[in-house]
This record gives sequence, structure tokens and C-alpha cells, in this order.
Amino acid sequence: MSDLSTFDANIPSNPKNSIFGLPFTEEEARLIVLPVPWEVTVSYGSGTSRSGEHIFNASMQVDLFDLESNNAWRQGIYMRHPDRKILMKSDYLRKEAELYINYISKGEQVEKNNFMCKSLKEINEGSVNLNKWVYEQTINLLNQGRLVALLGGDHSIPFGYLKAIAEKYADFGVLQIDAHCDLRKTYENFDHSHASIMYNALTEIPQISRLIQIGIRDYSEEEWNYICNSQRRVITYFDKEIKERLYEGQTWQTIVDEIVSQLPSHVYISFDVDGLDPKLCPHTGTPVNGGFEVEQVLYLVKKIMESGRRLIGFDLDEIAVGETSVDANVGARILWKLCNMLIASNPLPVTSKVAECATSM
Repeated sequence: MSDLSTFDANIPSNPKNSIFGLPFTEEEARLIVLPVPWEVTVSYGSGTSRSGEHIFNASMQVDLFDLESNNAWRQGIYMRHPDRKILMKSDYLRKEAELYINYISKGEQVEKNNFMCKSLKEINEGSVNLNKWVYEQTINLLNQGRLVALLGGDHSIPFGYLKAIAEKYADFGVLQIDAHCDLRKTYENFDHSHASIMYNALTEIPQISRLIQIGIRDYSEEEWNYICNSQRRVITYFDKEIKERLYEGQTWQTIVDEIVSQLPSHVYISFDVDGLDPKLCPHTGTPVNGGFEVEQVLYLVKKIMESGRRLIGFDLDEIAVGETSVDANVGARILWKLCNMLIASNPLPVTSKVAECATSM
């Protein structure tokens, strides 16, 4: 454990340290932030593959005192550098995907164009390889007893992490904050599209006993039918429904209590920032009017923890940066709170050396 006795949180953060200016090495940190610089299948705006660098820079402005978690960060948070090979592959396949999407948008038939057939095959194979890479990285960290936060990239990136989590927990729920259901079997013929992440997860990971979706306000008939036929494995709180209940006098606390009551004892959070009001992250890939304030989402996470349920991991996705740094600043603060909450939700045994060091600070 890093010696925090000489660490001063009241001076400018040192970018030579890790994220948030924290003085932890990977070996010392309890929680590892794994950036996944991938955005091959995005269907509108782009830029999220480079969110790791922007959020890292913005994190230097985050105040470290976290009363609610009793400064859980003292147990160590470390962010790895984005993998350049993954980023380069994403850039290459993204160009292929743009050409492909443009081609099919004009009504052209893919099977009549050998180049487009080859591009589609490469994109789908690239996504499979990305899933395998994420799985290998995360299962290795989980086997070391680490907590893991995944930082996207587009919303397709947590599939490998969910498979790794499923090897540790026989039954867990996913809380999805999103403007979209992401329940399409495929989208634009991409098997592992950001619009298919929850369909793929539910189809291939039986350990996910329940998916709770909140903030949904842009979805297809196919997805609606999937929800209706899921036998309550998928429970969706549409943004319109939430707003109407609030307008008619119900409190957010009442709705949150209802949401929490339907989650199993272990909860994974999948947070696409387009679930927020787009004023907060205006450059996200597929913004939709409506959505949450950050405080509403964090209140929900807090109530999950207070209920005795355990957070077991999370991903934070679809943060892109435009001419201003507002998206990265919001993203860094969400990441900070979720990291602290994840650590606080997983208390160490009192005999742990990390726990002894943390409590002695």
C-alpha cells in the first residue's frame, strides 16, 4: 500500500501520478480502471475511443474528499494507459465501418460487393477479438482479487467483462443507465454493435438473472417485443414513465425503492452517459432529449448499497469530447464517485494489510 502520509490532496494534482493525481501503482491499488479505446460500431457521433486520455486530464481537477464512502479511494485507484494496439485497430476498423454504413444507407446490397463483404467480416471478427481481450484483462484482475472499472469506448465494450464477472458470480443483476435498450439482435449487420450489448449479454451469459434498464427513451419495436417476452428477466423504466410519475406527485425515492427491490443481491452497473440529460455530456455518440441528472443516478446507486446489495463492477461509456471539456469533466466526476462506491461496497476483511493501512491514514 502506498504511504499516504506525505500525500497532500490540497496542492495541484501531479499528472505523473495515476488518475485523479493519486500516488498508487497498479500493484498497490485495490481498484483498477481499464480504459478500452474502441468505437468501431458507433452509428452517429464518434470520439469516445479517446475518452480515457481526456478523462484522465479532467480528473486532475476532482476534489478527493469523499464523505459518503469514507474516502474509500485510500485503498488505491489506478488507471492503466489505453492500449495503443486496441486504439489503432479501432481507428482502422472505424474507417471501414464508416464506408460500410454509408454504402448500406443508400440501399445497396452488401452481398454484391466483395469489398463490403470483406469489411463486414473484418469488423465482426475485430469485435470478437476485442471481447476476448477485455475478458482476458478483466478475469486476470478479478483472479488477483482486484475490483475493476471499465472505461469506454462505445457501449459494446463490457461484454468480455460481463463474461469474466459471470465466472465469479452464479447470479447477478445488471443495472443499465441508458437512453437506448441495446437489445437489438444485430444493428447494421454488426454482431457486437453498441446497440446489441444487452441482447448479446442476456443471450450468452445465463448468470445475468435480471436486467433493469432506466431512462430508456429511444427504442425499436423489436426491443419492445423482447422486453415484453422476457418473462421479467428484463424490466425497463422508460424515461417517459419515470417523468410522468414524478409529474403526478411521486418522489424519486419511491421510484428508486421500487427499482432497488427488483435487483438481486449482486449488482453490476452499465452506465452509458447518453442516459443523462444531454446538456451534461452533449458530445456523446447518440444524444436523446430527456434523461437524468447525475445526482439522480448516484442517489440510486447509494440506495442500492444501503439496501445491503453489493456492487461487483461497472462500466462507463460513450463519453466523447468536443470543443469544450464539459463531457470529460462530468465523466471524471461520475467515474470518481462510482470508483469510491464500488470500493466501499466491497469492504476488506479486518485482517487485510490494505485495510489496516487504509484505516490508519
